[in-house]
Amino acid sequence: MRLAVVRHAESVENADKYNGFYQDPRPWAGAAAHALSRDVIGLTVRGFRQTAWLGETLPTVVGDGPALFVSQYRRARDTAELAMPGIAAEVTGLLNEQHYADATYMTMRELFATFPDGADDRRHRKHLWTPPGEGGESLAVGVHGRVSAFLTLLSSGAVEAGRSVVAFTHHTTILGLRAVLEQRPVTEVVEESRARKLPNAAVLVYRAAAGGYELEQVIEPPA
Repeated sequence: MRLAVVRHAESVENADKYNGFYQDPRPWAGAAAHALSRDVIGLTVRGFRQTAWLGETLPTVVGDGPALFVSQYRRARDTAELAMPGIAAEVTGLLNEQHYADATYMTMRELFATFPDGADDRRHRKHLWTPPGEGGESLAVGVHGRVSAFLTLLSSGAVEAGRSVVAFTHHTTILGLRAVLEQRPVTEVVEESRARKLPNAAVLVYRAAAGGYELEQVIEPPA
């Protein structure tokens, strides 16, 4: 079985992050900001082009008729629908972006001023930092646990034996997936990401092997 992990195509938030979504002070409360991020944010023109590239690239990796799984966020669902039309995807919260709860779209200045108790973790131990508010989850515990549950689902018979899988998800969730799939510390994966972030629409291709998965290749879209 092959597992293709796809970062969603470029969204409006990715393209114009600091001009619209991280105003200081932000124009939305935590719950509204999270709903905006989850349900409203769609793809840019470049993102649409990336889905066309994915539509050409993914079949060469996973063949015809793979099982599709996608997060509940619109930008991931749009990527899946446009890249692999005609194949129904299972929408699952296990692949959602890290939930930043009341801190969603807060600038660092605003975050530290509003929630000083968590400032040290956010500055120096980001993987352990738990965003304040209902549902806030850390990368090392919350996200790591979700992606572990997703991989357990794949191995439990939910997907026909030998059938390839494509998972459309998000940057932080991919960090958690890499840590589990590659059996590496979360801190190591986070440090690599700080040096160079995986671009939108990039594909990580894994092959199921004895006792886990092996990373075969990383495919990135044209610049």
